[in-house]
Amino acid sequence: MRGAVLGLGMIGRHHARLLQSTPEVAFAGAVDPAGDIHSAVSDPALVFSSVAELLAGGTLDFAIIAVPTEEHVAAVREVTAGGASVLVEKPIAASATAGRELIELVEHAGVHGAVGHIERCNPALIELRSRVNDGQLGELFLIATERVGPFPDRIRDVGVVKDLATHDLDLVRWLGGAPIASLSGQTQNRMGRPHEDLVLISGALTSGVSFNSIVDWLSPTKVRRTRVLGERGMLVADTLTADLTFYANGAVGSEWGATQSLRGVSEGDVTRYAIARREPLRVQLDRFLDLLGGSQDSQVVTLAEGLETLASAEAVLESAASGVTVTPNAAGA
Repeated sequence: MRGAVLGLGMIGRHHARLLQSTPEVAFAGAVDPAGDIHSAVSDPALVFSSVAELLAGGTLDFAIIAVPTEEHVAAVREVTAGGASVLVEKPIAASATAGRELIELVEHAGVHGAVGHIERCNPALIELRSRVNDGQLGELFLIATERVGPFPDRIRDVGVVKDLATHDLDLVRWLGGAPIASLSGQTQNRMGRPHEDLVLISGALTSGVSFNSIVDWLSPTKVRRTRVLGERGMLVADTLTADLTFYANGAVGSEWGATQSLRGVSEGDVTRYAIARREPLRVQLDRFLDLLGGSQDSQVVTLAEGLETLASAEAVLESAASGVTVTPNAAGA
């Protein structure tokens, strides 16, 4: 299959690297008006300044869209018009309205589409979800995420909610296996940029599971942690190191009858699992290629799921502005 990447920035350059090293892909080139500043493309003749120049070289089977978020719709319009399927970096678009337009373009062209929510391909989170689905924790109580660190200078067009918290809003829905029923958000703007640089989110899934997320660009160290708490213990994933640890509830008895009724959870055994580690971006590409190859279980993040996550992000911003709890709405205008 002939594939290309649009955008050679911080994530696009890695897409280009993988496409050039994938036997199933004939690398058609990369598009970036700024050129190949990271030297990601081995053949300079395959770096183009526009999609039109790229398409002049032949028909594409697919394109990875890694341009700035506000340019997603225009990029998808160009490549799908020629019959190419698309893998769009998250968030799916700059707004839910634009996201719905993007989905309509893909459906009208009759091609495949998926969204690049890379955290679903992290080995620690894949293993965590498998264990949750197998019932290791029993009834779920809480999903909590922390995603903090210094400000990345690459960001220009969105704030921390749409750039980073979309990871977490997608994860709580994916790990919990149910849509977000309601949420509330608080934001801060401490760096003088047009967009927020800190957000606190709390809410509940339709299943009744609670969740909370802390996301910022203000912390002097990078932390990526997902914690799922249930009746039998807690699973904690560090997605920077791809480590997964299980903290079991203890069962400590007491001969003092007066305290027996007050006994709560105590510390039990702690297990850190050995996990096979594959590069998440490679896993994501393989899943997308499976989709293009006709797989009915490719495990890609669908465009509809990407839109649902974006609608949740907009609900966070709405809640932060109004001070009220909000119900996300991916279907409405």
